Amino acid sequence: MKAETRRLFWMGSSLKDLRGFPEAVKDVMGFALYLAQTGGKHPQAKPLKGYGGAGVLEVVEDHDRSAYRGVYTVKFKDSVYVLHAFKKKSKKGARTKTQDAELIHHRLKAAGEHHSRWQVDERSKPRR
Repeated sequence: MKAETRRLFWMGSSLKDLRGFPEAVKDVMGFALYLAQTGGKHPQAKPLKGYGGAGVLEVVEDHDRSAYRGVYTVKFKDSVYVLHAFKKKSKKGARTKTQDAELIHHRLKAAGEHHSRWQVDERSKPRR
């Protein structure tokens, strides 16, 4: 029996930001999100440190000597939330800048609030 595809939600400017990535990077990120929606995990998707496990994942793709990152959460059983998509500016270290980390934290909290409201809305719809 095939599992249902999780719904995909984009937080803040994440969709616009991802659309600005090079085509090859968009292909990797798009496939990673598709796998997340269908219950899988892309080989490049790694848990983002500081979020207590595999609920928040990061995909890093290098292209033309730049690193691009996509961060999403699979914390909710029926949906995937894309929290942030950005080009890493610093060439030193793998650490996420404080500004990006704070944005991810803020959007994760907002995703939880959205998911709670969305669940209530979905339950109140008439069933066919």
